[in-house]
Amino acid sequence: MGGFFEAVLSFPTVVLTPLLVVVIGYWLVVIVGGADPEGEGAGDGGFLGFLGLGGVPASVVLSLLVVFAWFTTLAGAELLGAVPAALVLAGALAVAWIVARLAVLVIKRFLPAGVEPSRADFVGLTCVVRTGRVTRTFGQAEVHAPDGSSAIVQVRQAGEDDLRAGTVALLYDVDPEGEFFWIVPADIASQ
Repeated sequence: MGGFFEAVLSFPTVVLTPLLVVVIGYWLVVIVGGADPEGEGAGDGGFLGFLGLGGVPASVVLSLLVVFAWFTTLAGAELLGAVPAALVLAGALAVAWIVARLAVLVIKRFLPAGVEPSRADFVGLTCVVRTGRVTRTFGQAEVHAPDGSSAIVQVRQAGEDDLRAGTVALLYDVDPEGEFFWIVPADIASQ
């Protein structure tokens, strides 16, 4: 075990050892719920995007870079003892970038693409009333999303129109607190 600590605390590995300790500490904090690993999200811009490492949260990318660079410097220093340590460090950083780039490409396949759907996406679509009638306090309708899926949603009407089962109506607003949509008959909406 003494050889391991000697290798970890010798140049060039010692340069990255404090960063590895920070990465391990950060992920321990994430595990206990003290930090959000996504932070500001997974943007494609900025310096990481320029390096081809965008699309994945920065905390994940930087952790991958540090871990791969640390292991490569450790292995390189031990296996390539005759090579100058500065070259081992530079090579380790290049290898870490290549491996992290490949890891980011794999990780991006498993991350959700696009924005999360919301109730507001249904506003402007037509629906078919499914309950016997719709009032200011009661009603349900079936709406079809652009992707072909359908949903039964809670609906309300502000007017006194006779909205009964089978009536085609337009969802014109959503009430996020009440979790329902305001509707009007489709024939009125088209006028």
